[in-house]
Amino acid sequence: MKNWFKRRRSGDRPALSRGANMVVAGDWPRSYEAQVRTGYCANPVAQRAVKLVAEGVGGAPLSTSDPAVAALVGARSGGQALTETVAAQLLLHGNAYVQLLTDAEGQLCELYALRPERVTVEPDASGWPAIYRYRVGEHVARLAAEDPAGRPQIVHIKAFNPVDDHYGLGCLGAAAGAVAIHNAASQWNKGLLDNAARPSGALVYEPGDGSVLSPDQFDRLKAEMDAGFAGAANAGRPMLLEGGLKWQALSMSPADMDFVGLKAAAARDIALAFGVPPMLLGLPGDATYANYREANRALWRLAILPLAEKILGGISQGLAGWFPDAALSVDLDRVTALSEDRERLWAQVSGADFLSDEEKRGLVGLD
Repeated sequence: MKNWFKRRRSGDRPALSRGANMVVAGDWPRSYEAQVRTGYCANPVAQRAVKLVAEGVGGAPLSTSDPAVAALVGARSGGQALTETVAAQLLLHGNAYVQLLTDAEGQLCELYALRPERVTVEPDASGWPAIYRYRVGEHVARLAAEDPAGRPQIVHIKAFNPVDDHYGLGCLGAAAGAVAIHNAASQWNKGLLDNAARPSGALVYEPGDGSVLSPDQFDRLKAEMDAGFAGAANAGRPMLLEGGLKWQALSMSPADMDFVGLKAAAARDIALAFGVPPMLLGLPGDATYANYREANRALWRLAILPLAEKILGGISQGLAGWFPDAALSVDLDRVTALSEDRERLWAQVSGADFLSDEEKRGLVGLD
């Protein structure tokens, strides 16, 4: 492992280029924490999409080369499930930093995923990451990329970013516009419900002498309207008018009230950004997949398995300093969502009479 890192660093690399990690669309928070609160914590579609993929990666059955490797990856550190946490961080932030913790004897004992927004990469003179700065409040810890033996101390797994050398690109920026529309539509609908789902009308002052309301009269009338007639609890309440006041009812057109279609379109864009079939999120009007099982297979084939391969490959490479033959992969034979694909493969292989038993076992992944 030590020689591999030396070979890798024999050539220079371009200087650190910190491109825009988060795409800003309209009135959208620029900081990662604010985007997470707005786009994940406050949006049910984005949260469910991330959970479907991250929990799928975290619950995927693993095939490992060593039981000790499986124990390290499967153990909870600080209450976090490693692969699920890393998957969510890659989707949201585009970067995941797994710290490899050792005991007093230098033996690997724990894997922990650091908060990605707290990590900053410091490259060496050749442009390769040398130090990872981890900031918590005013405290900054400097974590070396490798220990004195040349074994990695931080495994950096990142999503592809075409404009940055050292930082990956998450999905929040791509989903920003759709999330903003979805949240705005929800807030608008909430406002309509608070006002009996319609702009109830207008009070028209028509005195016989042509006078107008004084500022004090206007403020008192507005306060009485808010207290006695606004909100869903007062919907339909009769109004008693006096002194030249006339009630003029107003209404909205069906097109103005059609926020259901707007929210569904925005929700589909959010699902697209995170790679989740809209059918799995219960969105109306989506007929891309024939049935739920087909959509679930597409989720595994197009989103969960590629992300799991990226994560497990990065962790396996980081563990090679302690486990030279470390190998981690998803055991496809035990993935329930792919059972039909597996049955089809077995039927095809079984019907191939021109193959020997050894060749058939190789085709289905058996030694």
